[in-house]
Amino acid sequence: MKHRFTVTRSETGRTLADWLHARLKLVMPEVLRLVRQRQVRVDGQPCTDPGRRVRPGQTIDALSAPANRRESPTPNKPGSPPKAGPKARPDGVARPVIRYADADVVVVEKPTGLTTMRHPEDVREFGQRARRFLPPTLADLLPQLLAAKNGGSPSAVRAVHRIDNETSGLVVFARTVEAERDLGRQFRAHSTDRLYLALVRGRARSGRIESHLARDRGDGRRGSTTKPADGQRAITHIRVVEELGDFTLVECRLETGRTHQVRIHLGEAGTPLCGERIYDRPSHGAPAADDSGAKRILLHAARLGFTHPATSKRMEWVSPLPKDMAVVLERLRSQARQQTQRKP
Repeated sequence: MKHRFTVTRSETGRTLADWLHARLKLVMPEVLRLVRQRQVRVDGQPCTDPGRRVRPGQTIDALSAPANRRESPTPNKPGSPPKAGPKARPDGVARPVIRYADADVVVVEKPTGLTTMRHPEDVREFGQRARRFLPPTLADLLPQLLAAKNGGSPSAVRAVHRIDNETSGLVVFARTVEAERDLGRQFRAHSTDRLYLALVRGRARSGRIESHLARDRGDGRRGSTTKPADGQRAITHIRVVEELGDFTLVECRLETGRTHQVRIHLGEAGTPLCGERIYDRPSHGAPAADDSGAKRILLHAARLGFTHPATSKRMEWVSPLPKDMAVVLERLRSQARQQTQRKP
């Protein structure tokens, strides 16, 4: 059933998830599912950010499931791991791959479509019940995967950083309090090595991008602000890897790790990610055209390096492009070759 609403002045500033929760009278898991499955449009454009702030006058369309199609979740027994595992998930999300594991850390390749860890708004809404009522995250699934790989009982892992639901690639988790603290210090000191591969629209340029990112740049989206005190300092280093006609393959090295940093910096540079639907336009402007055919944002965490918290050894992993991103890359290469051949 499709619903259309207009945001009133009294609703200004509420998060999209909270606004939908109140307007549609749905439980929060259903609201989050609608948002993350692109069933919600803001001013005609899909929105996958449940934390986006709504503004008066915005038109919001939401496609909610009929009541008889919603299933009541069956809670797990207290202390038991989530029943939904990598092999049993009905949404087609690929299985995470453990690249390295020892007593202190675990490095895993996260597939697209899987959330790294529980979102803060989910925890605030449900507390410990979030594990029972919401889809499992990578942090939820890892204990089972580690137990199956190494034997023994599932033990908790500690999330140190995250990558977006639609982003694929390398993530590290700590397995002890000491490792969590040490890795946390490395991330705060920007001494980790994080490199992303991205397919973008337009002709990107190599260079350093620095700005201060705020939760609302003026149109309800995260973005750069001209008031440093209102935002967090963010630095991304861009290197052109391959020019593909109207598209570009780039490397993005993070000096800082702010929420949606790469997506925002690329979008504000005029070269939004293929598949991007949020940071693909100037403030209050129209979205950029996207002829890439991408079904998601084409961003991949391709390299991860850090100093091992127990041995002090420098370690690094590299992850190949996932299949869907590699397919789009090859198609864009072919199109670029054809364009070159047609030129006189």
